[in-house]
Amino acid sequence: MATQTSINVSHLSKSFGSVEAVSDLSFSVQPGQVTGFLGPNGAGKTTTLRILLGLVAASSGSATFGGQTYRELPRPLAMVGTALEASSFHPGRTARDHLAIYATAAAIDRTRVDLVLDQVGLGGLSRRRVGGYSLGMRQRLGLAFALLGDPRVLVLDEPINGLDPEGIRWIRAFLRQLAEEGRTVLVSSHLLSEVHQSVDSAVIISRGRLVYEGSLAGLESTARVLVDAPDRAGLVAALRAAGAAIEQVGAALSVASLGAAEVGAIAHRAGVSLSLLNTEQAGLEDAFLALVGAESPPGGVPATTERIPA
Repeated sequence: MATQTSINVSHLSKSFGSVEAVSDLSFSVQPGQVTGFLGPNGAGKTTTLRILLGLVAASSGSATFGGQTYRELPRPLAMVGTALEASSFHPGRTARDHLAIYATAAAIDRTRVDLVLDQVGLGGLSRRRVGGYSLGMRQRLGLAFALLGDPRVLVLDEPINGLDPEGIRWIRAFLRQLAEEGRTVLVSSHLLSEVHQSVDSAVIISRGRLVYEGSLAGLESTARVLVDAPDRAGLVAALRAAGAAIEQVGAALSVASLGAAEVGAIAHRAGVSLSLLNTEQAGLEDAFLALVGAESPPGGVPATTERIPA
């Protein structure tokens, strides 16, 4: 696995009848890091991954690995390892037999079977039937399948789901190791807390469109000004006249487009006395909420912000 390969999604769109699941979506995933693919339920993540892996045809645009679509890859399992369904294993087969069938079909050396099972901690359980595996064990088997062809790229859907705390710590370290080997790792997840501790960068989509692409540090560095006044109506009018975007956050107003000094100056010129003026650094979850609006964020946490009526 000497050559590094990036994932490139360019102006991707997909409609199912009148429903536009993905709309003009573009982003890239680079080698050597773990990238989180995030969005609320129904945001278009699954559709995007299915297009990327050649399971669904795009209406327009492209999704490629190093410039080639999945269907164009001469040896797909040697380029892309995937883990999309933790339950898609024949319950009557052993883990070793399951992987051996795929290795034979893909002309992969059978010695890889035992190697990857050991890598994911299933070496001592490889001859047990998969029907007796826990969900966490099936997640590990899915990861073993993804690694079978020693791929340059890994596309993993909810790899932490079903794992106990020890398993979660293990997979975080394992994903980091894979990225440090120069692989491209894309992890789809709805668990913000896990993403925060597991990935280097994030691609966030909402309603099928890209709303953020970049580092977690960049996402968390978003600051907002919390402000309030006894004459809230007068404050809102003054801020709106200055072109500020305002939301209600709890008992205060949030202004993301201006600094605290600017907000204070606007209130002073309008003759409005302030009861609160504070700069707050947004956390990952707050930043996510700001990006996806009123939709529920990953994990189903409801939005806590409310737009101020015009």
